[in-house]
Amino acid sequence: MIRIVFNLFLSVAALAALPVAAQQNSDILDASILTGWQRADGKHVAALHLKLNDGWKTYWRSPGDAGIPPQFTWSGSRNLSNVAVSWPAPKRILQSGVHTIGYENSLTLPLTLTPTQKSKPISLDGEIIIGVCKDVCVPMTLKLSQDLPAGQTKPDPRIVAALADRPYSAAEAGVARVACHISPLADGLHLRAEVDLPATGAGELAVIETANPQVWVAQAKTSRQGGRLIAETELYHVEGRTFAINRSGLRITVLGKKHAVEIQGCPAG
Repeated sequence: MIRIVFNLFLSVAALAALPVAAQQNSDILDASILTGWQRADGKHVAALHLKLNDGWKTYWRSPGDAGIPPQFTWSGSRNLSNVAVSWPAPKRILQSGVHTIGYENSLTLPLTLTPTQKSKPISLDGEIIIGVCKDVCVPMTLKLSQDLPAGQTKPDPRIVAALADRPYSAAEAGVARVACHISPLADGLHLRAEVDLPATGAGELAVIETANPQVWVAQAKTSRQGGRLIAETELYHVEGRTFAINRSGLRITVLGKKHAVEIQGCPAG
């Protein structure tokens, strides 16, 4: 448990040091909302766009042992009932001897917005907490607002490219079998995932997530035995409580040099 406590301490300490707001044109990044387009079903596709200055990086939804996961608040928006985030495939980044998971140079993060009333425009008003790193790591709070006009139907090629840069599904990647073996530890659970799939390229890393945000998952040790990828990790409740795992809520993302694969659900083997 020493490792989990240390990482949680870093995250809490970082969040406690958050500035009130980041400059939208700073020495670290430029942040903006791409207005996007309205789909035939009435939903609006927009995007958060970050342009990072040379050497700076930001984190994926599951950032690894030393990262800060992004947090989104859209409570100031008008005519908005739901926001779905579509994550482009991230990269494995070596940072001060620790592997983190995220993006370099730039990030276009598609947002699919469901309006309360389809006939009216959406006014998007958000607060986004992100971590950015170079020689040091800096948590930042971005405050962004943008009116999204109804009736714009021409897709933005930048958002289209980001949507296409998603991990392959299990079917697309040729996953033949996936199974998870779960066993108890003194204060948590050990999980061993076995995934039969073609190689995704050098440096494969499996990232395992649960549907419960109160469960901390260590970075998995990933190896291969021919056509089978094996990932082993440990899971703990952040408050030290007992917990169970919903297998259908497990998500395994395999990151390789050639491409990424996202697998939803992990039955017993």
